[in-house]
Amino acid sequence: MTITLPPVRGTLTENKELSGLTWMRVGGPADWLFLPADVEDLADFLRDLDPSVPVFPMGVGSNLIVRDGGIRGVVIRLGRGFNSIRIEGTTVTAGAAALDAHVARKAAAEGVDLTFLRTIPGAIGGALRMNAGCYGSYVADVFREARAVTRAGEVITLGPEDMNFRYRQSDVPDGCVLMEAVFEGTPGDPDALAAQMEAQLAKRDETQPTKDRTAGSTFRNPAGFSSTGRADDSHELKAWKVIDDAGMRGATVGAAQMNPKHSNFLTNTGGATARDLETLGEEVRKKVYETSGLTLEWEIMRVGEPAPE
Repeated sequence: MTITLPPVRGTLTENKELSGLTWMRVGGPADWLFLPADVEDLADFLRDLDPSVPVFPMGVGSNLIVRDGGIRGVVIRLGRGFNSIRIEGTTVTAGAAALDAHVARKAAAEGVDLTFLRTIPGAIGGALRMNAGCYGSYVADVFREARAVTRAGEVITLGPEDMNFRYRQSDVPDGCVLMEAVFEGTPGDPDALAAQMEAQLAKRDETQPTKDRTAGSTFRNPAGFSSTGRADDSHELKAWKVIDDAGMRGATVGAAQMNPKHSNFLTNTGGATARDLETLGEEVRKKVYETSGLTLEWEIMRVGEPAPE
């Protein structure tokens, strides 16, 4: 069936390969890729789009595997019209396309502590969806509200109760595209905040394969977190530890590998397919369950269709 898409002021590309838009460099084409010019362009498009056409909002692809058969429907990727960062006092308003690291740095320069965002790969839209966090701080801790465009083309405001943040999860209404978020940081000395971020980066580079082709942590930590996403150190259990105990550090399928430096980082060593990566991940889950009785849950989002046999 032929679908007529609404006119746009942004960029609309048919049969767009997505592998180059993800950190893992895998995945087939989207039927259409839409880069809206601004909020009005996005709202008009969603309002006038045939309701039967699926829509998938995509960020910078830092925590994503697109399967080899690609994505049916329209992939929406926000760009320059959605990456502004505004700071008033300790309130930081960031577009969904603003990189987490940029938000942390700009806030720190203005004496606002959102330093935990500095080492989190990706953009603010993904950070909201995943309740991103590290060093004991999470998006849920600093979140005030977000704005989103509904499938009907309406701009709505989402509060903490609407988002229902949990460990590495949140709730976004079906069909909504997140546009921007408002955070409430805490005051701090800009020089001290800059030094803190440098220390965090050094620690990350020492313990994680930051120069390899990964999508961040592959699996959620299997226990030790409250429903709000805050760590409970008395019951903390790390995914990398149960993967190691299962003997899966360094395991491979094709060109996919559980990284030898940090075994919870699924890695494309060069030429891996999405099928290689997902197959290895499922083998790890099976082995961990067999050795520990624990079921690892994917933290990386996997979307799209497998390649035809």
